[in-house]
Amino acid sequence: MKIAVSGKGGVGKTTLSAFLVRWFAANGNQVLAIDADPDSNLGHALGVVDAFEILPIVAMKDLIAERTESSPGGFGGFFKMNPKVDDLPDKVAVRVGDNIRLMVMGGIKKGGSGCVCPESVLLKNLAMHLMLRRDEVVIMDMEAGIEHLGRATSKAVDALIMVVEPGRRSIDTALRIRQLAGDIGIERLAVVGNKVRGDHDREFLKEHLPGFAILGFIPFDDQIIEADLNGLYPDQMATATRAAFEQIAANLNEFCRPRE
Repeated sequence: MKIAVSGKGGVGKTTLSAFLVRWFAANGNQVLAIDADPDSNLGHALGVVDAFEILPIVAMKDLIAERTESSPGGFGGFFKMNPKVDDLPDKVAVRVGDNIRLMVMGGIKKGGSGCVCPESVLLKNLAMHLMLRRDEVVIMDMEAGIEHLGRATSKAVDALIMVVEPGRRSIDTALRIRQLAGDIGIERLAVVGNKVRGDHDREFLKEHLPGFAILGFIPFDDQIIEADLNGLYPDQMATATRAAFEQIAANLNEFCRPRE
Protein backbone atom coordinates (compact mmCIF):
# COMPACT_ATOMS: atom_id res chain seq x y z
CA MET A 1 0.00 0.00 0.00
CA LYS A 2 1.34 3.41 -1.01
CA ILE A 3 -0.13 6.45 0.73
CA ALA A 4 0.76 10.14 0.23
CA VAL A 5 -0.45 12.72 2.77
CA SER A 6 -0.62 16.43 1.98
CA GLY A 7 -2.25 19.62 3.19
CA LYS A 8 -1.63 23.20 4.25
CA GLY A 9 1.05 23.72 6.88
CA GLY A 10 -0.24 23.34 10.43
CA VAL A 11 -3.36 21.31 9.63
CA GLY A 12 -2.02 18.14 11.24
CA LYS A 13 -0.91 16.07 8.23
CA THR A 14 2.29 14.98 9.95
CA THR A 15 0.37 13.87 13.05
CA LEU A 16 -1.97 11.81 10.84
CA SER A 17 0.98 10.38 8.90
CA ALA A 18 2.66 9.31 12.15
CA PHE A 19 -0.52 7.66 13.41
CA LEU A 20 -0.97 5.73 10.14
CA VAL A 21 2.67 4.60 10.25
CA ARG A 22 2.21 3.26 13.78
CA TRP A 23 -1.21 1.75 13.04
CA PHE A 24 -0.06 -0.23 10.01
CA ALA A 25 3.09 -1.34 11.87
CA ALA A 26 1.04 -2.46 14.88
CA ASN A 27 -1.08 -4.53 12.49
CA GLY A 28 1.95 -6.52 11.38
CA ASN A 29 3.04 -4.57 8.30
CA GLN A 30 6.57 -3.50 7.46
CA VAL A 31 6.25 0.27 7.07
CA LEU A 32 8.59 2.72 5.35
CA ALA A 33 7.85 6.23 6.61
CA ILE A 34 8.97 8.92 4.16
CA ASP A 35 9.41 12.52 5.27
CA ALA A 36 9.12 14.46 2.00
CA ASP A 37 8.38 17.83 3.58
CA PRO A 38 11.24 20.38 3.43
CA ASP A 39 10.38 21.27 7.04
CA SER A 40 11.01 17.73 8.27
CA ASN A 41 8.99 16.81 11.36
CA LEU A 42 7.81 13.24 10.81
CA GLY A 43 10.62 11.79 12.93
CA HIS A 44 9.59 13.92 15.92
CA ALA A 45 5.93 13.07 15.32
CA LEU A 46 6.88 9.38 15.52
CA GLY A 47 8.56 10.01 18.86
CA VAL A 48 12.18 9.86 17.66
CA VAL A 49 14.06 11.98 20.22
CA ASP A 50 17.11 12.65 18.04
CA ALA A 51 15.23 12.95 14.74
CA PHE A 52 17.03 16.21 13.93
CA GLU A 53 20.26 14.20 13.59
CA ILE A 54 18.91 12.20 10.63
CA LEU A 55 20.54 13.66 7.51
CA PRO A 56 18.09 14.31 4.64
CA ILE A 57 18.96 12.65 1.35
CA VAL A 58 18.96 16.04 -0.37
CA ALA A 59 21.88 17.04 1.89
CA MET A 60 23.96 13.99 0.97
CA LYS A 61 25.98 15.87 -1.65
CA ASP A 62 28.54 13.15 -2.31
CA LEU A 63 25.84 10.50 -2.73
CA ILE A 64 23.88 12.73 -5.10
CA ALA A 65 27.02 13.47 -7.11
CA GLU A 66 27.92 9.78 -7.31
CA ARG A 67 24.45 8.66 -8.43
CA THR A 68 23.80 11.49 -10.89
CA GLU A 69 27.42 11.73 -12.08
CA SER A 70 27.47 15.44 -11.28
CA SER A 71 29.72 17.77 -9.31
CA PRO A 72 28.93 17.86 -5.57
CA GLY A 73 26.60 20.79 -4.90
CA GLY A 74 26.68 21.87 -8.52
CA PHE A 75 23.72 22.87 -10.68
CA GLY A 76 25.36 23.45 -14.05
CA GLY A 77 26.53 21.06 -16.74
CA PHE A 78 25.26 17.60 -17.55
CA PHE A 79 24.11 14.93 -15.14
CA LYS A 80 22.41 11.54 -15.23
CA MET A 81 18.61 11.69 -15.39
CA ASN A 82 17.99 8.07 -14.31
CA PRO A 83 20.30 7.53 -11.32
CA LYS A 84 20.39 4.22 -9.43
CA VAL A 85 18.09 4.53 -6.40
CA ASP A 86 16.77 1.03 -5.69
CA ASP A 87 19.30 0.40 -2.91
CA LEU A 88 18.82 3.75 -1.13
CA PRO A 89 15.90 2.77 1.15
CA ASP A 90 17.98 -0.07 2.60
CA LYS A 91 21.09 2.12 2.84
CA VAL A 92 19.73 5.31 4.38
CA ALA A 93 16.42 4.46 6.08
CA VAL A 94 16.70 4.46 9.89
CA ARG A 95 14.86 1.92 12.06
CA VAL A 96 12.74 3.87 14.53
CA GLY A 97 10.47 1.19 15.95
CA ASP A 98 9.08 -2.29 15.49
CA ASN A 99 8.32 -2.75 11.78
CA ILE A 100 9.07 0.94 11.11
CA ARG A 101 11.91 2.57 9.18
CA LEU A 102 12.18 6.29 8.50
CA MET A 103 13.75 8.01 5.51
CA VAL A 104 14.04 11.81 5.31
CA MET A 105 14.11 13.06 1.73
CA GLY A 106 14.21 16.81 2.34
CA GLY A 107 13.22 19.45 -0.18
CA ILE A 108 14.73 21.71 -2.81
CA LYS A 109 14.45 25.23 -1.44
CA LYS A 110 15.26 27.29 -4.51
CA GLY A 111 13.74 30.39 -6.02
CA GLY A 112 11.82 30.33 -9.27
CA SER A 113 9.13 27.99 -10.55
CA GLY A 114 11.09 24.76 -10.28
CA CYS A 115 14.43 23.07 -10.14
CA VAL A 116 15.84 20.63 -12.68
CA CYS A 117 18.99 19.78 -10.76
CA PRO A 118 20.76 16.63 -9.54
CA GLU A 119 18.97 16.80 -6.18
CA SER A 120 15.47 17.00 -7.67
CA VAL A 121 16.23 14.29 -10.24
CA LEU A 122 17.41 11.91 -7.53
CA LEU A 123 14.40 12.60 -5.28
CA LYS A 124 11.88 12.11 -8.09
CA ASN A 125 13.50 8.87 -9.21
CA LEU A 126 13.54 7.70 -5.61
CA ALA A 127 9.84 8.55 -5.19
CA MET A 128 9.09 6.57 -8.35
CA HIS A 129 10.96 3.56 -6.98
CA LEU A 130 9.22 3.81 -3.59
CA MET A 131 5.78 3.87 -5.16
CA LEU A 132 6.35 1.34 -7.94
CA ARG A 133 8.83 -1.21 -6.60
CA ARG A 134 8.77 -1.41 -2.81
CA ASP A 135 6.66 -4.21 -1.35
CA GLU A 136 6.03 -2.75 2.10
CA VAL A 137 3.54 -0.12 3.23
CA VAL A 138 4.85 3.33 2.28
CA ILE A 139 3.49 6.43 4.03
CA MET A 140 4.82 9.67 2.49
CA ASP A 141 4.35 12.88 4.47
CA MET A 142 4.45 15.67 1.90
CA GLU A 143 4.35 19.45 1.84
CA ALA A 144 1.35 21.41 0.53
CA GLY A 145 1.87 20.04 -2.96
CA ILE A 146 2.90 16.86 -4.72
CA GLU A 147 6.30 17.82 -6.13
CA HIS A 148 7.89 14.42 -5.44
CA LEU A 149 5.21 12.59 -7.44
CA GLY A 150 4.80 12.46 -11.21
CA ARG A 151 2.87 10.78 -13.98
CA ALA A 152 4.98 7.63 -13.76
CA THR A 153 4.03 7.14 -10.11
CA SER A 154 0.42 8.32 -10.20
CA LYS A 155 -1.10 4.90 -10.91
CA ALA A 156 0.87 3.35 -8.05
CA VAL A 157 -0.45 5.77 -5.40
CA ASP A 158 -3.24 3.91 -3.61
CA ALA A 159 -4.47 7.12 -1.99
CA LEU A 160 -3.57 10.79 -1.77
CA ILE A 161 -4.96 12.05 1.53
CA MET A 162 -5.54 15.74 2.03
CA VAL A 163 -5.78 16.88 5.65
CA VAL A 164 -7.99 19.95 6.01
CA GLU A 165 -9.26 22.07 8.89
CA PRO A 166 -12.40 24.21 8.92
CA GLY A 167 -11.18 27.34 7.16
CA ARG A 168 -11.00 28.89 3.70
CA ARG A 169 -7.22 28.71 3.29
CA SER A 170 -7.17 25.01 4.11
CA ILE A 171 -10.07 24.39 1.70
CA ASP A 172 -8.29 26.36 -1.06
CA THR A 173 -5.13 24.28 -0.57
CA ALA A 174 -7.11 21.04 -0.88
CA LEU A 175 -8.74 22.24 -4.10
CA ARG A 176 -5.35 23.22 -5.51
CA ILE A 177 -3.87 19.84 -4.62
CA ARG A 178 -6.82 18.10 -6.31
CA GLN A 179 -6.10 20.05 -9.50
CA LEU A 180 -2.40 19.16 -9.38
CA ALA A 181 -3.23 15.53 -8.71
CA GLY A 182 -5.63 15.48 -11.64
CA ASP A 183 -2.94 16.91 -13.90
CA ILE A 184 -0.70 13.89 -13.30
CA GLY A 185 -3.45 11.27 -13.19
CA ILE A 186 -3.87 10.53 -9.49
CA GLU A 187 -7.44 9.30 -9.16
CA ARG A 188 -7.84 8.20 -5.56
CA LEU A 189 -8.10 11.31 -3.42
CA ALA A 190 -9.56 11.41 0.06
CA VAL A 191 -10.01 13.99 2.79
CA VAL A 192 -9.52 13.88 6.55
CA GLY A 193 -11.02 16.75 8.53
CA ASN A 194 -8.95 17.83 11.55
CA LYS A 195 -9.51 20.18 14.51
CA VAL A 196 -13.25 19.66 14.14
CA ARG A 197 -15.20 21.27 16.99
CA GLY A 198 -18.61 19.84 16.22
CA ASP A 199 -21.35 19.32 13.66
CA HIS A 200 -21.02 22.87 12.34
CA ASP A 201 -17.40 22.25 11.31
CA ARG A 202 -18.28 18.89 9.77
CA GLU A 203 -21.01 20.44 7.65
CA PHE A 204 -18.69 23.31 6.64
CA LEU A 205 -16.11 20.85 5.29
CA LYS A 206 -18.69 18.71 3.52
CA GLU A 207 -20.27 21.78 1.92
CA HIS A 208 -16.99 23.23 0.65
CA LEU A 209 -15.43 19.94 -0.49
CA PRO A 210 -18.14 18.39 -2.68
CA GLY A 211 -17.16 15.24 -4.51
CA PHE A 212 -14.35 14.33 -2.11
CA ALA A 213 -14.27 10.97 -0.35
CA ILE A 214 -14.12 11.80 3.37
CA LEU A 215 -12.33 9.22 5.52
CA GLY A 216 -13.33 10.83 8.81
CA PHE A 217 -13.06 13.75 11.18
CA ILE A 218 -10.56 14.25 14.02
CA PRO A 219 -11.95 16.22 16.98
CA PHE A 220 -10.23 19.33 18.26
CA ASP A 221 -7.97 17.98 21.03
CA ASP A 222 -5.64 20.16 23.11
CA GLN A 223 -3.44 17.14 23.90
CA ILE A 224 -2.64 16.60 20.21
CA ILE A 225 -1.89 20.29 19.69
CA GLU A 226 0.37 20.32 22.75
CA ALA A 227 2.21 17.21 21.56
CA ASP A 228 2.66 18.76 18.13
CA LEU A 229 4.09 21.95 19.64
CA ASN A 230 6.60 19.89 21.63
CA GLY A 231 7.54 17.66 18.67
CA LEU A 232 6.20 14.51 20.32
CA TYR A 233 3.95 11.64 19.33
CA PRO A 234 0.54 12.24 20.96
CA ASP A 235 0.39 9.13 23.13
CA GLN A 236 -2.09 10.96 25.34
CA MET A 237 -5.33 11.82 23.59
CA ALA A 238 -9.01 11.77 24.37
CA THR A 239 -10.83 8.47 23.86
CA ALA A 240 -13.00 9.99 21.13
CA THR A 241 -9.88 11.29 19.34
CA ARG A 242 -8.17 7.91 19.34
CA ALA A 243 -11.38 6.28 18.13
CA ALA A 244 -11.53 8.80 15.27
CA PHE A 245 -7.94 8.02 14.24
CA GLU A 246 -8.66 4.28 14.36
CA GLN A 247 -11.78 4.68 12.23
CA ILE A 248 -9.90 6.80 9.67
CA ALA A 249 -7.19 4.13 9.39
CA ALA A 250 -9.81 1.40 8.93
CA ASN A 251 -11.67 3.50 6.34
CA LEU A 252 -8.39 4.09 4.50
CA ASN A 253 -7.70 0.38 4.43
CA GLU A 254 -11.10 -0.19 2.85
CA PHE A 255 -10.71 2.79 0.49
CA CYS A 256 -7.48 1.33 -0.91
CA ARG A 257 -8.87 -2.10 -1.66
CA PRO A 258 -8.52 -3.03 -5.36
CA ARG A 259 -11.56 -1.98 -7.32
CA GLU A 260 -13.50 -4.49 -9.35
